[in-house]
Parts: sequence; C-alpha cells; structure tokens
Amino acid sequence: MPPAQTAPEKIPVTVLTGYLGAGKTTLLNRILSEPHGQKYAVIVNEFGEIGIDNDLVVGADEEVFEMNNGCICCTVRGDLVRIIDGLMRRKGKFDAIIVETTGLADPAPVAQTFFVDDNIGRKTRLDAVVTIADAKWLSDRLKDAPEAKNQIAFADVILINKTDLVTPAELAEIEGRIRAINPYAKVHKTERCQIPLPEVIGRNAFDLDRILEIEPDFLGGNGPDQDDHHDHHHDHHHDHDHGHHQHSALKHYHDEDMQSLSLSTEQPLSSDKFFLWIQDLVQKEGPNILRSKGILSFKDDPERFVFQGVHMILDGDHQRPWQPEEKRLSRLVFIGRNLPEEKIREGFAACVA
Repeated sequence: MPPAQTAPEKIPVTVLTGYLGAGKTTLLNRILSEPHGQKYAVIVNEFGEIGIDNDLVVGADEEVFEMNNGCICCTVRGDLVRIIDGLMRRKGKFDAIIVETTGLADPAPVAQTFFVDDNIGRKTRLDAVVTIADAKWLSDRLKDAPEAKNQIAFADVILINKTDLVTPAELAEIEGRIRAINPYAKVHKTERCQIPLPEVIGRNAFDLDRILEIEPDFLGGNGPDQDDHHDHHHDHHHDHDHGHHQHSALKHYHDEDMQSLSLSTEQPLSSDKFFLWIQDLVQKEGPNILRSKGILSFKDDPERFVFQGVHMILDGDHQRPWQPEEKRLSRLVFIGRNLPEEKIREGFAACVA
C-alpha cells in the first residue's frame, strides 16, 4: 500500500506550550470537561501542578484517568514514550493526543519524540505546536526569557490569551512582536482560551497549504524586498474591522535575532539532490533552525512530498497525488536564528532536477 493511503490513519498529536500562567490549564480543562463529542488523550506533565480540576478525574492515584466526557488524561513523570506506548494500546478509544509541556520548557524535545521513536512515529504524527501567549505579560517575557521567544517561533498556531486585560493598542503591539518572530503561525485572540477546538486540534498545521490560506500572497515575489516583506503578515480571517491601520502598525517590528525565510520554485526538484542538501544543512545549522517545513514536487513523482523538521531532526512522507489543475510548486519555510540566507537560497536553487 503506498504511503499516501496509510498516512491518515496516524493519530494526530498536538503539542501545547506556553509560559506559566498563560492559560494552558484553562484550555486543558475545557478539553477534558466540555461535551465536544471527540475523545482526546491529554498528557500532562505533573498532574497536581497544572491544576486540572480534580472533580473531573476518576481514580486519581493512577497515571491514566478516564474523564466523564470520554477523554483520557495521563501524567508523564519523565517518560513520554512509555505513556504514549500505553495509550496506543487503547487504539480506537481516542481521536487525538494532546501533550502539555511545562511552562518553562522548550517544546523541541517533545516535538522530536514523534519523529525519533520509530514505534511512535509509525502510529502518530505531529499535527501542530500550539503556543498560548499571555497578552499582558508577553512583552516582558520576550525581553527576559529566551524560551518564551522559542515557543512563539516554534508554533504553528498561537493563542494570544487574556486579551480583555490589555488595550487595543497594546494588543496590536503584541501581535506585531509575534509576527516579527513568526510570520507563518495562525494567530487567534482569545479570552479565557475560548476558541473552537478544531482551530487548535487536527490542524494538519505543518501543511504549507494552511499558510497560503492565511496569506495568499505569502509567496509573492522572491525579489530583494522579501526581507522587509516577511515580518508584517497579519491574519486576514480576523480583525476585518481594524485590519487596515493595524497593517501599518505591524510593519515596524523586526525581531533582532529571529528570522524566517521562505523559498519556492516551480521547477521540479531532484529528490537525491534535495535530501543530500537538506540533511547537510540541518547537520550544520540545526541548532539555529527551530522549525523547517516544506511541500516538494520531485521530478517524475506524481505525489507531493511533505516534510517538517525540528532542529536537526527531519521527518517526511508522500502525502497525496498532485491534482491535475494544481500548480506543482515546491515551497519551504525556515524559522530560526542567524540563518545563512544566501547560502540556503543558493543550496535550494541547486536542487532543481
């Protein structure tokens, strides 16, 4: 059976991250208690510490608890692989897995688990990294805590939470800072994490088609203006009321040490050249590359190849056939620090078949 057919059976995993107090617990309590009709397995780091409402929990002396709404909650005390392995034996009992990282943590090692462990990689796929940011405190955190910046740079979906505690001007400023660090994430503004769960779970967010959905002209122009072009994207789905003045407000931010880079070509790529190049690139630049993602069109290959990476670890698979009317465009995105932009552009250009 070709990979394209088997891929959808993998269980999607959402990694939930965010600074202490930003609202992860609020979101988790909603997932575990609301009658949303989906069954989620929620893996939390330390059960007591995150304050999941004890009334929701049946038999709290074990590691795995069944919730009243059919969700499962489990704690990880050190061994994520073991917990997921145990969960996968309950196959069919849940639709998705949500992993909460501790507030100070870099989400990278958690995300990497889903690529590195073969057993887990066969059964699950990293669906999205969701970062919850506290509207009131994020600016301070970005100044004093590099991991807060990593969490933003790493995200596929960002919730700016507690928006009721800041003024519209402060909110525009926060959004500008976020966009400067990560122009490719889907941003939502929330109070008390009120958001439809499908916006957070089951996003298939590393699929770059989502990025084009957010920003149709995202890949417009590969000219010299690309640099200042890429740090003021905003989300057309929201803020229709004040999108216009906000666009000008968002232009001025440039995050000093975070960069994002997008590449595209309509020429088919050589798979051999590409894999050699990307592996060499992440070996050398891996510590600086937080996330990489791409959809690729290889010569003589009827299927789209999709990959994503966390630092030096890459994962990829054929996804589905290219549609007859579809433009066979290869697209890549890198987010990181001190990226050798010219070198990356030249290397990618040399991968054309």
